[in-house]
Amino acid sequence: MGSGRLYAAVAAGGFRRYATYRAATLAGVFTNTVFGLVLAYTYVALWDERPGLGGYDQAQALTYVWLGQAFLSTLALGGGGVESELMERIRTGDVAIDLYRPADLQLWWLSADLGRAVFQLLGRGAVPFAVGGLFFHLALPADPMTWAAFLGAVALAMVVSFAVRYLVALSAFWLLDGTGVAQMLMITGTFCSGMLLPLNVFPGALGEVVRALPWSAMLQAPADVLMGEAAVPGTYAFQAGWAVVLLAAGRLLQSVATRRVVVQGG
Repeated sequence: MGSGRLYAAVAAGGFRRYATYRAATLAGVFTNTVFGLVLAYTYVALWDERPGLGGYDQAQALTYVWLGQAFLSTLALGGGGVESELMERIRTGDVAIDLYRPADLQLWWLSADLGRAVFQLLGRGAVPFAVGGLFFHLALPADPMTWAAFLGAVALAMVVSFAVRYLVALSAFWLLDGTGVAQMLMITGTFCSGMLLPLNVFPGALGEVVRALPWSAMLQAPADVLMGEAAVPGTYAFQAGWAVVLLAAGRLLQSVATRRVVVQGG
């Protein structure tokens, strides 16, 4: 019970921390809205030429666009999550203080990132999505249970996103400066998550590969649940499977990195 309250407090602290950056949030809302409009009109032109592309009609394609804008900061697909701070703490050695806390390092940062993600979803993601609904016809369900299933998929997407970024952050124990790895993650995440085009548009073997990668669990999976294009149990199993595998890999790498800190006298 005590541990649960601790991590809940960490998550709440993460939420409050990002809520203080009002100017940055407003700027992000504006940026995501403008970029969403540009991308939406591009999709309109594309789907006018190729109706049913990827199995989506135009309304579904536009829904996907605005979900992408809502999730961009929520899932830190282009960076900007707690991994940046963790990398800096590793570089400066302040991570040694984190290791002395009576809390698990991975769960601490997971809780902080979930608090951040929830704020970004509500504070930065909801408004662009609402604007998209005003300008375009979106394929939104009327069934409350579908929305509930969608929120469950979003929660799992948050965990998978953190698990990927946590692995990248831990690389700083060996590289010290993780900027290059973070930039590679940003490029890979943008392409493989489907931020540019839905993953079901990708042809042949390429499509099969990207849909099997963990980034597919971040945007494509929740989008398909919301639009009724995927079975909920199977989607949850796919997302949870990647979450377990990646978190386990993070815990293993954390164990190795912790021993490295001791050897270095940190």
